Amino acid sequence: MRAAVFHKIGDIRVENTADPRIEDSRDALIRVTSTAICGSDLHIYDGFIPQLENEVIGHEFMGIVEEVGTGVTNLKKGDRVVVPFTIACGHCFFCQQNLQMQCENSNHKHYGPDGGLLSEKGGGLFGYTDLYGGYNGGQAEYVRVPYADYGLRHVPESLKDEQVLFLTDIFPTGWSAIEWGELKGGETVAIFGSGPVGLMAQKSAWIQGAGRVIAIDPLNYRLERAHRVNKVETLNPDDVDVVEAIRSMTGGRGADVCVDAVGMEANRSLLEKAKAVINLEKGTTKVLELCFRAVRRGGIVSVVGVYGSPTDNFPIGRVFDKGITIRTGQSFVHKNIDHLLDLVVQGKVVLDDIISHILPLSEASRAYELFKNKEDDCTKVVLKP
Repeated sequence: MRAAVFHKIGDIRVENTADPRIEDSRDALIRVTSTAICGSDLHIYDGFIPQLENEVIGHEFMGIVEEVGTGVTNLKKGDRVVVPFTIACGHCFFCQQNLQMQCENSNHKHYGPDGGLLSEKGGGLFGYTDLYGGYNGGQAEYVRVPYADYGLRHVPESLKDEQVLFLTDIFPTGWSAIEWGELKGGETVAIFGSGPVGLMAQKSAWIQGAGRVIAIDPLNYRLERAHRVNKVETLNPDDVDVVEAIRSMTGGRGADVCVDAVGMEANRSLLEKAKAVINLEKGTTKVLELCFRAVRRGGIVSVVGVYGSPTDNFPIGRVFDKGITIRTGQSFVHKNIDHLLDLVVQGKVVLDDIISHILPLSEASRAYELFKNKEDDCTKVVLKP
């Protein structure tokens, strides 16, 4: 089959790879009809999350069931399905606690309780390095899906791929970001980052009862899309002091909830890059620190942007003094996906209005350059095998 294969930092090629096969009774083989490039894929592409071996990349994908293992009784050949990016068995302690992203059985080589930098990681993820199970990902013509009887969700034939593709990751991630904010109704939510996850968090904030949603991003074309598709207020940190602006918009207090939808790959100066090298850090925590400043006392900071290493000078004093609650981690895809699919079916949310480019899988290398460099006002790329 043809697949997008990560070789080394900055090097993803579409090439022939071995066809997947059924390896366990709970497996299914999926013929991919749509897949997408996620900001988290760039963490591998840019070397922020290490991967030494070649790997088929990608964790946002959907398609048609081609074959199922003997233990899969709720799926059959020809079923149209969407695939959560977290791989979960459904039976272990954490799956039973609705913490499927911490599944004890899906990351056989590198799972553990410690959550270290290069060891004892969480549950398995599609196409996201050997540290998270070494599973081949979905930027390919075919994918083996473990625990298919638990993870896969049927998709109504009335919906096109683009309407449901983002149920795999970014919509549940944006939803979790707001769910962790514990909205009661009428709150001000400030969302740092108007990339795909930030856009989904904005949609989720309105649905969950926010009274005011503020989008922060240094790229005007992303702010324009955020305002156009999600009807949010916007701030550009290159134009204003966003912390002071948020305070002035909230009676001097700050936002009730701040969401970090950027993570460690925020824009950095040369001095900030040098500091990271000296401190053995990956990326920067500058957006997280802005969230701690912009949130009100007693507020909640929700972190869905990815951080992959320890950080120096973490502002624990500010967090303590302000009484800030921090929630973070991989999103609750399995827990929320059925409800979120219902929202799409009922027309209560539109997901495909964030797509800027639809390209064939054969152009994946160019698509990564577009997405990474934000060329041609690129917001979200969908690939078609």
